[in-house]
Amino acid sequence: MSTATSETKLLSHGLLWFGAALSIAEIFTGTLFAPLGLEQGVIAILLGHIIGGFLFFLAGLIGANTRRSAMETVRIGFGRQGASGFALANVLQLIGWTTVMIITGAAATNAILPWGTAVWSLVIGVLIILWLVLGYSNLTRLNLVAVALLFCLTIWLSFIIFDPSSAVAGALQLTEDQGLSFGAAVELAAAMPLSWLPLVSDYTRTAKRPVAATVVSTLTYTIVSIWMYIIGLGSAIYAGETDIAAVMLKTGLGLWPLLIIIFATVTTTYLDAFSAGVSFVSIFPKLSEKTTAISLTVLGIVLAILVPMTEYENFLFLIGSVFTPMIAILFTQYFLLKQDASGRKFYLPNLILWLVGFVLYRNVMTYETPLGTTFPVMIVIAVLTYIVGRFTGKIQD
Repeated sequence: MSTATSETKLLSHGLLWFGAALSIAEIFTGTLFAPLGLEQGVIAILLGHIIGGFLFFLAGLIGANTRRSAMETVRIGFGRQGASGFALANVLQLIGWTTVMIITGAAATNAILPWGTAVWSLVIGVLIILWLVLGYSNLTRLNLVAVALLFCLTIWLSFIIFDPSSAVAGALQLTEDQGLSFGAAVELAAAMPLSWLPLVSDYTRTAKRPVAATVVSTLTYTIVSIWMYIIGLGSAIYAGETDIAAVMLKTGLGLWPLLIIIFATVTTTYLDAFSAGVSFVSIFPKLSEKTTAISLTVLGIVLAILVPMTEYENFLFLIGSVFTPMIAILFTQYFLLKQDASGRKFYLPNLILWLVGFVLYRNVMTYETPLGTTFPVMIVIAVLTYIVGRFTGKIQD
């Protein structure tokens, strides 16, 4: 059963989302923008984050206003059983994210202190479990220390990367197959905030001041995520490295960079692991969120040790294709139509619209648009949802 009973303060939300955005995965994604150059790369990062951040805010606001977890809010658009499919998909994607984050963190730490990626996967995994055991409401002080340390070390890293006279200065050599279109770059920038949409309400639902907490969460995450992307972009362009661990090694600061990697990985992956538990409990309400989250983290550790990470970009795009139409339908249902299908087992019109959106997303990906894929697909599905909703009228339980 749900364990989210105590209300949370603004500081807790700010620290939580600062830690979430400050991650090696965000920096790595930023390195993918190098073919665009600094100016176009930064514009794409900003545009994608404006789109993603706006959607992040709307998703968080629904949870804050209704006091429901993210997957419970999905019932508004798809019915009780209809939402279960998305909850299961969310559990799978969050296990995937937990695994990816542990793998990237272990690989980066192993490059600095080569104990083996399996050992580092275990170390990072145990720390994530410690975060889960302590619980969200008890993490404020620990997060304050971790975030303060990360903030200082990341500012230092920013100066190192963008200083042309530093020890890491270099030039990235790009091959012809490393091109990236502007539209695809916008989509990659939106993908990170979008990946949090299916879980942001898990945290805003407990806010003492719902709207203020959602604003703080959105601004903190968006600004820090932009910063991480730009660090990655700068690392690729000015340091000639797409491997952030290699950049850290060149600085000559010994083992200090380990703290950035370990704490950044733990503070981000904690949210993935906890929300995987919350989503699973929305399907099986008799389970404990914390115990389930710990069990799924153990699964993530095992997968991180046994399964190599490949097709990272495709993983981000797959997340978009599943959750973009879902979120568009939910937003339209809640904010515009002001309808609620929670009393129904299934709400077939919206399930059909989601399938249309999924197919549309996969097809639009093959074309170049200045705003990427997410925004155009959301507009189309939102319009269709509004038309269908007005035509079908009030939802009967």
